Amino acid sequence: MDDRDGAPDPCPVCKRLSTRPHDDCRHDLDRTLAQLPSLYHQLEQALPPGRRGTTSRAPSYGTRLPVRLDSLDLRARGGIEGVLTCWETDVRHHLALPDTPYRGTVEQQINSAVTFLRGNLLWILDQHPAAGDFATDIHNITAHATTVITGEPRERRLRLACPCGATLAITLSTPGRLCACGQQYGFHELRHLDLAPRNAA
Repeated sequence: MDDRDGAPDPCPVCKRLSTRPHDDCRHDLDRTLAQLPSLYHQLEQALPPGRRGTTSRAPSYGTRLPVRLDSLDLRARGGIEGVLTCWETDVRHHLALPDTPYRGTVEQQINSAVTFLRGNLLWILDQHPAAGDFATDIHNITAHATTVITGEPRERRLRLACPCGATLAITLSTPGRLCACGQQYGFHELRHLDLAPRNAA
């Protein structure tokens, strides 16, 4: 991590101040990445409409769609595959590696991208300028897929008030957040902030 001014940067995953990403945060993100090939397979079982896990409604007119769009979107190119491939391409660019190869099916692309990203995870969290965005994207796509499969409602979003006057949008599993004022909040620090007023920007 860049430490030019002598002060530690926040961990890109949980936002707690640290001289480098925490081992537990890295291991958690590695486990999350490792789940994605399995979640891709499980989404196939969620394709038929009307099964447990349905989060989208069929139109009240016309012909009922033969598949669930939320599951189909995640399994199609640009879904889970799109998130992983975009990040692999970006990491390859930063490391001056050859472009991401075409590997065939969506499943093959997901499996290979997960292998690549897990193999470079330490560098990503230590050196990538958008490591926090990477962690957020991986957690979000995993949570979305899990929601579609299990049928559990998406986590409720809360708006918290920073003493500077800004609001921070989080869910109950948000590991940390950096406020626009520069204040970094870890998981526990966020839980001690007050809820923002309903009319807060």
